[in-house]
Amino acid sequence: MSLRATAAAAVLLALAAAVPVHADTQEPVLDGETGLFLTVSGGDESWIRGVRLRCSPRPSGPHPDAEGACAALDAARGNPDRLVTDPHPCTKRFDPVTARAVGEWRGLRMDWRKTYPNACVLDTATGPLFRF
Repeated sequence: MSLRATAAAAVLLALAAAVPVHADTQEPVLDGETGLFLTVSGGDESWIRGVRLRCSPRPSGPHPDAEGACAALDAARGNPDRLVTDPHPCTKRFDPVTARAVGEWRGLRMDWRKTYPNACVLDTATGPLFRF
C-alpha cells in the first residue's frame, strides 16, 4: 500500500473513531452531532473511502447524491437493512467490502456495519446511500 493510501486510511479511521455512538440504539442525539459518516472499505482493509451525509434539516454534505441517499434512508425509516434494493446483475466474484454508517439520522444515533461479497452486491442492496 502506498504511503498516501495509508495516510488517507488512517485519517478516515480516526474520524470514524472520533464519532461517539451507541451501537444499535435509537437514542436522541443531544450533543450537537449532525449527520452520518459513511465509509466503505476493502475486505483486507487495504483501502477505505468515506463521506459525511446530513439529512436534517435538508439533505446536504459532500455526498454526491445527498438527496437520493436521504430519501432512501427516509423510506427505510433510518434502517440500512431495510433499504429498497436496486437489483441488477452482479458477478459472483468474492472481493468483500464493508459498509458502515456512524452518527445520527434525523436526530437518532446510528452505528450500522455490514460486509457484502463484492461492491456490486453492496450497490444493489443499498442503492444511493453508499454510491460515493
